[in-house]
Amino acid sequence: MNGNLMVLLPLLGFMAAMLALGIYVRRQSHAGGFLSGYFVGGQTLGAFVLAMTMVATYSSVSSFVGGPGMAYEIGFGWIYMAVIQTMTIFLVLGIFGKKVARLARRIHAVTIVDIIRHRYQSDALAALAAFAIVIFFAASMVAQFVGGAQLFAAVTGYSYELGLVLFGIVVVVYTSIGGFRAVALTDTCCAIVMMLGIVLLFYYVLEAGGGLAAILANLRAAHPEMLTPTAAGRMPISLYISQWLLVGALTIALPQSVVRGISYRSSRDMHRAMIIGTVVIAFMNIAVNLVGVLGRGVLGVDAKALGGVDSVIPQLMAQVMPPELLGFAIIGPLAASISTISGVLIVASSAVVKDVYLHHQQQRGKCVEEKTLRQLSMGVTATLGIIVFVLAIAPPSLIWLINMFAFGGLETAFFWVLVFGLFTTWARRTGALAAMGGGTLIYCAAMAAGFKPLGLHPIAVGITASLVLFLAGSYWERSRERA
Repeated sequence: MNGNLMVLLPLLGFMAAMLALGIYVRRQSHAGGFLSGYFVGGQTLGAFVLAMTMVATYSSVSSFVGGPGMAYEIGFGWIYMAVIQTMTIFLVLGIFGKKVARLARRIHAVTIVDIIRHRYQSDALAALAAFAIVIFFAASMVAQFVGGAQLFAAVTGYSYELGLVLFGIVVVVYTSIGGFRAVALTDTCCAIVMMLGIVLLFYYVLEAGGGLAAILANLRAAHPEMLTPTAAGRMPISLYISQWLLVGALTIALPQSVVRGISYRSSRDMHRAMIIGTVVIAFMNIAVNLVGVLGRGVLGVDAKALGGVDSVIPQLMAQVMPPELLGFAIIGPLAASISTISGVLIVASSAVVKDVYLHHQQQRGKCVEEKTLRQLSMGVTATLGIIVFVLAIAPPSLIWLINMFAFGGLETAFFWVLVFGLFTTWARRTGALAAMGGGTLIYCAAMAAGFKPLGLHPIAVGITASLVLFLAGSYWERSRERA
């Protein structure tokens, strides 16, 4: 393919719709004041929109490109692992949702850092939390920009740079002008488009392979190990555990997930969102990874022959789908990239504006006018987006691994701080500081050194170190209080 306009036009139409939605939201009034409206949608999200924005939070371009690519190589073992994530949204809203919402409303919190500062009464911890959010979100956004632009180039035939420019303009503009409400509404559109894209691709993969039975027969004959849970050692128990931690249990404390608990309208909406979101996540995770496995039975060659794991889905789309439908099918995974970037961008912006700048001004006794906050919030959101865009111009490889690194860093920094902070009375700020600072440094060091005890991802090192440091720091501070 070389510059296929038929593929490009539907994508341009989708992007134009996202921009129009951002402009529409910009013209609406913000319930509860500008900050609440811009950063958490005025706490007015209904059940369906809340569920869809949670779905979009967990559906990144790596999930739609790198994940199925790994399934293409490993087989059904990767699908078994994907099932683990299906209950995560249920846990986020069920465990953290009510607790976070009630506390946020009581203390008028707008961000997750507001909650941490209130619980631990520590500006140092709040500043560290804001710093961690910005750094790891930057890495995550770079991965999403790169993945989306690479997919754009592979399927449309246009350049990587053109795809990057289009993504940059659309995401930065609609997120900057519309804030969280625009993110939530575009997430809803993106989630619907993702599901339609998966259904389309699934249908044409089955058609190209002669049906499910024929594809499975091909796999059984050529790659029987792909039908087993361990894939002849390529999907060991250590990988199951690592993935359960990275994209399962620990994701309940991701800042972009927890902030959804601040945004819903009522408990009834939250309960309905738990059911809707869990069903949709289950469908999308299982279906998209099944497409990867079945794709191996259709194409027959290994991932290296297609250009690597990240190239599997683009190549599969190009080979099995009619050219006139490629433009619609590509919107699904690109929508995942767009929604993920916008979601983390607005949280990163809130960390800078609300948690650092505004708090510092309030500490000095200065009042910041709403007009200034409006301009600053939009400016910071746009600036962060532009910085990440520039970093993505020279694309790194293995976007899936970069995204997992960012996930692991955020989980190490926030998991124990939030779990113990919200559900215990004995947690102390010394423990929280030690866990967030020390645990995150240890995690990064383990990643840099490639340290994988028992074959586990370095997240196991980071989360364990964070736990030990939290308990030790809290015990030390409580001992001083008793002395």
